[in-house]
Amino acid sequence: MDLVQEALPVVIYQREGESVTEVRLEGGTVWLTQRQMAELFDTSSDNVGLHLKNIYGTGELEESTTTEDYSVVQREGRRQVTRVIRHYNLDAIISVGYRVNSRQGTHFRIWANRVLRDHLVRGYSLNQRRLEAQQERIGQLQKTLTLFREGLIDQAGLTEARGLVSVITGYARTFVLLNQFDSERLGRDGFAENIRYLIDPADAFEGIAALKADLMAKGEASDLFGRPKDESFEGLLGNIVQSFDGQFLYPSIEEQAANLLYLVIKNHPFTDGNKRIGAFLFIWFLRRNRHHLKSDGELKINDNALAAIALLVAQSDPRQKDLMVHLVMNLILG
Repeated sequence: MDLVQEALPVVIYQREGESVTEVRLEGGTVWLTQRQMAELFDTSSDNVGLHLKNIYGTGELEESTTTEDYSVVQREGRRQVTRVIRHYNLDAIISVGYRVNSRQGTHFRIWANRVLRDHLVRGYSLNQRRLEAQQERIGQLQKTLTLFREGLIDQAGLTEARGLVSVITGYARTFVLLNQFDSERLGRDGFAENIRYLIDPADAFEGIAALKADLMAKGEASDLFGRPKDESFEGLLGNIVQSFDGQFLYPSIEEQAANLLYLVIKNHPFTDGNKRIGAFLFIWFLRRNRHHLKSDGELKINDNALAAIALLVAQSDPRQKDLMVHLVMNLILG
């Protein structure tokens, strides 16, 4: 039985002259506590508990499918405390109601079914409107970016803009594809699993040192650039190449590269330069695996596009990690 902690929709049930009952909506049904059922049916909590025991003991209902534990914030005296309280769904509520107050039980069942039907209709309509609005925004974004890329971008003459628009256009195109999948079921077809080179901490630090020397010579970095905060960078690299039973956790070049970029930028293992180091290691890893060029010899991701991708990752919501990683993977794939 899962412990549910998130806030749920609450509706108010009240018959004329009676007390108010806050009813939770979740999973296509309504939920009340044992105490709330006692108040609803004008009986004692002990009496409700006795009926529930008989209902489950005789096999009339299954406890596992009609109960849920919710973490509820409530006031006790002057304190606000969180308690784990068992809730019972409509089937259990009605079974108790028919035993102690059949008239009230019938009234509540009719009310609950109406509320659930209305809630379902409103929820469906709301989701439909959101989906239509989202698809419209994506369509507008694609049209705008296509026009900008084909016409206005050359007039702008900004290399940064060209790189950013190129990436955003790819992002929008990829999002349309990924939007067809649940966040946990994104496709992995077409990615290269012929990994030639596994990233090694010693090699990575050597590459970072060379990058630092070059940037410092140009006056574009300080001595803090690339200085590890702790040993988290080594752990990060270890996570990328970890395997189980002979299989990599991240089995493709694209997935290892995308996770390398994301984790260096978002985990901040260095005192300074995390975005530049992440971008450098991303391309460096693709080069080591001979996976940085398209079939026509053109770079899959040029310097301007790389800067834009790094910015996109840096500004992304951490809760969207899987989506961001798969977007980068698809951008590598082309």
